[in-house]
Amino acid sequence: MLVLTPENPMPRSSLQLVWFKRDLRVADHVPLVEAARRGPVLPVYVVEPELWAQPDTARRHQAFIAESLRDLDRALRAMGQGLLVQRGDVLEVFADLHRRFRIDAIHAHEETGNAWTFERDKRVRAWCREQGIPLHETPQFGVVRALGDRDGWAKRWEALMGETLVMAPGRLPSVVETPRPVDPFDGLEPASRLPTPGRQRGGIEAAQATLDSFLNERGRHYRGGISSPLSAETAGSRFSPYIAYGNLSLRHIVQATRVRIARAKGEPPAGWIGSLRQFDRRLHWHCHFIQKFEQRPELEFRNMHSGFDGMREDDFDPVKFEAWAEGRTGYPLVDACMRFLTHTGWLNFRMRAMLMSFAGYQLWLHWREPALHLARLFTDYEPGIHYCQCQMQNGVTGINTLRIYNPVKQAQDQDPEGEFVRRWVPELEGVPTAAIFEPWKLGEADLKRYGAQGYPPPIVDHQAAAREARRIVGEFRKQPGFRGQADRIQHELGSRRSGIAPTRRPRKKKAVEKSPQQSLF
Repeated sequence: MLVLTPENPMPRSSLQLVWFKRDLRVADHVPLVEAARRGPVLPVYVVEPELWAQPDTARRHQAFIAESLRDLDRALRAMGQGLLVQRGDVLEVFADLHRRFRIDAIHAHEETGNAWTFERDKRVRAWCREQGIPLHETPQFGVVRALGDRDGWAKRWEALMGETLVMAPGRLPSVVETPRPVDPFDGLEPASRLPTPGRQRGGIEAAQATLDSFLNERGRHYRGGISSPLSAETAGSRFSPYIAYGNLSLRHIVQATRVRIARAKGEPPAGWIGSLRQFDRRLHWHCHFIQKFEQRPELEFRNMHSGFDGMREDDFDPVKFEAWAEGRTGYPLVDACMRFLTHTGWLNFRMRAMLMSFAGYQLWLHWREPALHLARLFTDYEPGIHYCQCQMQNGVTGINTLRIYNPVKQAQDQDPEGEFVRRWVPELEGVPTAAIFEPWKLGEADLKRYGAQGYPPPIVDHQAAAREARRIVGEFRKQPGFRGQADRIQHELGSRRSGIAPTRRPRKKKAVEKSPQQSLF
């Protein structure tokens, strides 16, 4: 093995640097393959302290990435060259590596991350131009840079997902000794350090095992099983964190799903075809939401439709926010979902939507702080999906149907026996099913008899709050110019798969985008 040191550098124009970010795998990794074709490869992951000081970060993200890095390192070592993990500002890291090892080119996937990574990537491009180092960036998903509107986008997505999977390089020449990563985030304090005892484990092996179990066992119940928090934990694919951090490529999952669909056509049991086809349709929505964010990165901070500016910003109530964030609103299913999410780092889409809807409508909280709190709780936090979804459930996109979830009805529909509520809100364990979703209707004597006197009363009257929220949102939608901007947003960001025309529609037909009401994954 040639060990690189400042005294023993490789000749100039001989080392290809592969910069891993949210693509922690070796299979179907185009930058890795392209780099290996050009010369010796140095795979690098940079732990960036400034990134982990951002308000959307959490220890659960660090732990998942650390596990993924260990798997990635093992896979790379099996090829001949381990992963080099560095800590610091990425430009300082790259400059140091260039001084010592003389980088010929940098290869990476495009990233549609938060505002901090967006600005970081711009700095990297500028530095590469200054140094004369080619930077080869490859699309990670079906997201298109510099896209004007969505015409033809769905066909392009299908073409990309249908391309042949790229096999990992068979052998990488060993160019530098690298220590095995243990906890590269040790000493870095993210915004949240809440423990996550029920978190999914990160890494390539866990991702493949999850894919196999879904396509061969759990996936049969996907259709009809992903709305309730009782069944979604196993009926859902549970791929979202592995896609978010790139342990598997989306193309890999799409193709594996379609192979399984073809195989299921001639085999029992019934239910597989409908479930897998529904899941296949959901996979399109992953890139659909990230594409919005790619085109409009300011959506991390600003309303999609500016006609809603000023609607909630001045009414933020920290007491209501804390009650919501800690799972003590007095609405059993809302509180159970928040506590479950805090414990596991995951929640099915319908319940995520209910949490955000309750924060935005019943509690009248601007979406930004609830969105940050959920970002810190979701192990599968994907900025492009997250902020678009939070705005959609908060009613500020201008192009989506207004949906205000009734927390009592959702509980009755999705947890009819109160099993989920009792598990995660133990204060209500002894309350009869007939009263468990509206315990405030019990008298103090009954609350004491059932051991529920410690559970808080409702923080608001959800029905009255929902009516008032609907009224206010309706008034904002009547503003002059609102409709025109909504049409422009629809043309720029709206889905074409849903059949919505990209041009203006008659005034009597609302220009709204329909989106899935089940889990994306």
